[in-house]
Amino acid sequence: MDSSCILREIIDAHGGLTLWKSLDAIEAELSAWGLLFTVKRRPVLDHVKVSAKVHEPRFVFHEFPFSGSTGELIGNDEVRISRNDGTILERRLQPRSAFKDLRRLIYWDSLDFIYFGGYAMWNYLTAPFIFLRDGFHFEVLEPKADCSPSWTRLRVVFPDDVPTHSRTQTFYFDENWHLRRLDYTAEVVGRWARAAHFCENYREFGGIKAPTTRRVRPVLFGSRPLPGPILVALEIFNFRPVRKED
Repeated sequence: MDSSCILREIIDAHGGLTLWKSLDAIEAELSAWGLLFTVKRRPVLDHVKVSAKVHEPRFVFHEFPFSGSTGELIGNDEVRISRNDGTILERRLQPRSAFKDLRRLIYWDSLDFIYFGGYAMWNYLTAPFIFLRDGFHFEVLEPKADCSPSWTRLRVVFPDDVPTHSRTQTFYFDENWHLRRLDYTAEVVGRWARAAHFCENYREFGGIKAPTTRRVRPVLFGSRPLPGPILVALEIFNFRPVRKED
């Protein structure tokens, strides 16, 4: 089966093209923790409400980084912290380039986290429908010995206008065409930060099917992940597709 046929199966398995085109955003509540939070001296996320635009890379953390504020990602162009009345308190243009500073090896400030967490969660909440955007390239790969032989592997090259972990990533889909794993390098953490990201506990929300449990494990050599530590653990609650007319 070629990549275009596989993509149709994947999109259908997650809710279908027609439903996705009718949506404006995804709203969710999430908790996240793990070694990355400790290393970068960031507090864990405990039932934080978020929203993701589905047709452009925009993401909002509500009541974050403190009560009465929002943290917002606007693609690769800007991150900002605003009061709930819209007053901008802090902003950073071209936030990805800021990670070249050595200070980011020691700790991340709130704008750093809003960039990393915002683009990562936008990718997670919109995948695999993100593949419908122009500029993606796909290659079907052979099965891996350390994964189920029934899983389909896709090498995906992202376009430059999509903020993401790394331009080239590998996605694994099971026999139901559900996303079960993705491999990438978290380049803003470091070019050595290779990871395997596992997706479990699929549920249906308003016609969209999505994993609600995610765990990210380090990969040192090849493609086999280490059993620990857990770099990021993510639980997603109250996933709600928002239609354009809502």
